[in-house]
Amino acid sequence: MGVRTHEETEWQRRGWPLIFVRHDSVEAGSPLRPELPGNAFKPELDGVEPDLLVVKRTNSSFYGKPDLKEWLDSRGLHTLVLCGISTNHCVETAARMGSNLGYDIRFVLDATHAFERTGPDGRTLTADELAQATATSPHGEFAQIVSTGDLLDASGSGAVWRGR
Repeated sequence: MGVRTHEETEWQRRGWPLIFVRHDSVEAGSPLRPELPGNAFKPELDGVEPDLLVVKRTNSSFYGKPDLKEWLDSRGLHTLVLCGISTNHCVETAARMGSNLGYDIRFVLDATHAFERTGPDGRTLTADELAQATATSPHGEFAQIVSTGDLLDASGSGAVWRGR
């Protein structure tokens, strides 16, 4: 798929600010290093212009540049809608930190992606098992877990975190 001209997303059509977060890893062997293909956004986002691009080197978008909290607060934004990869790392970290900073968090579970992982006991959890565990952990305390359909049916506004 080639680069498209600017394509408005449903989110932007509604006038809601769109934030992309890119993880520029400095860890050896990370697929998210800037010089590797894993660092790029998915081709489906080609031509989509976010209102803000945050670049981070940790699992938290609140430790990136430019300063996400400052950007949100300067615009009076209090609700964050989170999606992206990976469900149980960056998205969950953004949910917990955002909640601790006083934001109302909507965690769009069906718009996230996890990778299977093997625990210290040698047991491997599938991506789906990790996503469900992640949804269970912050729900009701740090975030409201929602679906894409529920979100698009809602009439409220907020900002979206999309990335890794």
